[in-house]
Amino acid sequence: MKIFCSRANPTTGSVEWLEEDEHYDYHQEIARSSYADMLHDKDRNVKYYQGIRVAVSRVKDRGQKALVLDIGTGTGLLSMMAVTAGADFCYAIEVFKPMADAAVKIVEKNGFSDKIKVINKHSTEVTIGPEGDMPCRANILVTELFDTELIGEGALPSYEHAHRHLVEENCEAVPHRATVYAQLVESRRMWSWNKLFPIHVQTSLGEQVIVPPMDLESCPGAPSVCDIQLNQVSPADFTVLSDVLPMFSIDFSKQVSSSAACHSRRFEPLTSGRAQVVLSWWDIEMDPEGKIKCTMAPFWAHSDPEEMQWRDHWMQCVYFLPQEEPVMQGSALYLVAHHDDYCVWYSLQRTSPEKNERVRQMRPVCDCQAHLLWNRPRFGEINDQDRTDRYVQALRTVLKPDSVCLCVSDGSLLSVLAHHLGVEQVFTVESSAASHKLLRKIFKANHLEDKINIIEKRPELLTNEDLQGRKVSLLLGEPFFTTSLLPWHNLYFWYVRTAVDQHLGPGAMVMPQAASLHAVVVEFRDLWRIRSPCGDCEGFDVHIMDDMIKRALDFRESREAEPHPLWEYPCRSLSEPWQILTFDFRQPVPLQPLCAEGTVELRRPGQSHAAVLWMEYHLIPECTLSTGLLEPADPEGGCCWNPHCKQAVYFFSPAPDPRALLGGPRTVSYAVEFHPDTGDIVMEFRHADTPD
Repeated sequence: MKIFCSRANPTTGSVEWLEEDEHYDYHQEIARSSYADMLHDKDRNVKYYQGIRVAVSRVKDRGQKALVLDIGTGTGLLSMMAVTAGADFCYAIEVFKPMADAAVKIVEKNGFSDKIKVINKHSTEVTIGPEGDMPCRANILVTELFDTELIGEGALPSYEHAHRHLVEENCEAVPHRATVYAQLVESRRMWSWNKLFPIHVQTSLGEQVIVPPMDLESCPGAPSVCDIQLNQVSPADFTVLSDVLPMFSIDFSKQVSSSAACHSRRFEPLTSGRAQVVLSWWDIEMDPEGKIKCTMAPFWAHSDPEEMQWRDHWMQCVYFLPQEEPVMQGSALYLVAHHDDYCVWYSLQRTSPEKNERVRQMRPVCDCQAHLLWNRPRFGEINDQDRTDRYVQALRTVLKPDSVCLCVSDGSLLSVLAHHLGVEQVFTVESSAASHKLLRKIFKANHLEDKINIIEKRPELLTNEDLQGRKVSLLLGEPFFTTSLLPWHNLYFWYVRTAVDQHLGPGAMVMPQAASLHAVVVEFRDLWRIRSPCGDCEGFDVHIMDDMIKRALDFRESREAEPHPLWEYPCRSLSEPWQILTFDFRQPVPLQPLCAEGTVELRRPGQSHAAVLWMEYHLIPECTLSTGLLEPADPEGGCCWNPHCKQAVYFFSPAPDPRALLGGPRTVSYAVEFHPDTGDIVMEFRHADTPD
């Protein structure tokens, strides 16, 4: 059966009604899930298996039957481990129906149907009793309910309910315990993801400084954690201010509470500096003695950094203190970890929290609008002074004192740059109430509220009255729009340029003048795992899961690129980068599609996993900004990516023939087409040849 779904087109700006398969959401959820990454996580799987063996043995040693409750079973892997370890029966809970159906098939394929019952419910809906889902309480609780923040997927409420209603008192639990660690650091780079810095503009009249409003300075920020691959942050980008501090532990074998709580640790700063950021991670101990441990520690805090397991489903956390605080070496402070049922946040206290009634108990909430409008990479992008200087350089070549400038980008400060460079009249279009409110604050803080006109409407709806009867001589964009997910979604600027064509005066300039789509073929060090079939996992056949993911990908996802911040995911370029399409913003959007096809030679040996695509914006002929590669690859193919942008990754399917590693001519063919009526870019990349 087909259903109609509405979709806001991020490129054209229009709302479209699309005919979708009724199971489209299921396909999308499975295709974008982390199941493959988890199945490839050898360290996780081995440690869980070891912990389950210990738990089953402890129950058997007491002369009891081993009855296992597995909450969030997914593929059924942990339940199959439990039965293999000697469990008498397992109740495997999975709320997502497609996964529950797959678990039933996987369990049957591996011959465990008589020992494992898959229950397609949320664990809080499971019933106990003769007519219930389980005849009695379990005495072993096995779960994998964790995210990068540990509790962000509802682990605490699920454990709380399970202990009250589904498992015996003092049951065995795998994992047995989790501990959250934190380390206080000073980091201008990471702090730039959370606060607006003063922006310096060199003008003919001297330096002008764009200052942030006071409420941006005092705002505690967004409540959401910033989860990243912390191992990819250079140690040169932060100064350690504290030792690694164990902040709190949770014993999963006993009653767990989801109530709000705070935990403090006294410490003496290792050096003087400005406390800004808390780096955090956790480990889980699979057994009561803590001999079987799985840790998310970054390399500098890891007991064996050479044997670290790469994983993307669990990373590390970056938390921002509400305000930066000066600290003195050796002068004792208290780092406080707060949490409610789903969220963790941190504060720094000068006195013991037991004596300080002002310790923040409520989750931090943004009250300045900026953290609602700008995400972490966007903050970093706006704070990038080199990027600002390049816009200023380009603007100087196109501005005239009598210019009438119209700025079109979400929450952009280009209008302020234009004003400081001497433009007579500046208009900026903000289609959302949040961006309109934020820019008013910034303009007021810089005494520009009467100098720059904010128009709160969609740019396609502009009228002559909005522009006070003036014709625009410079249409300006970064371009950046909050609805953009893939690099080419910001081509919305081209559609806006087309819609406002009637408002452009004779000889009007457009900046950027053009954009181009670029690509390079890469070998990932690790990211390939999220799309790689597993086949066998710790001796269990999970081909059914591989097939399920493949069908979901074939539904649509394998024909689309997906966004990834590649500065976090090292890769080598196997080809030279090449330009695929060019979009001329000086002209309206054409009526006919733009097409490109060809082949590219792979010049370096390696496993070609994907094509990476990005946009480059040509502000003027002499000045280009790249959202992808920032410089040519090094001799080994190492890539330097724009850290403020996500690049588009098109994974090759099927995987390349391993024989290609042996050498010989290798090429990738491509066909890319831009459809102006929908704004879609349709693409296909494939290996054109491999050695016989």
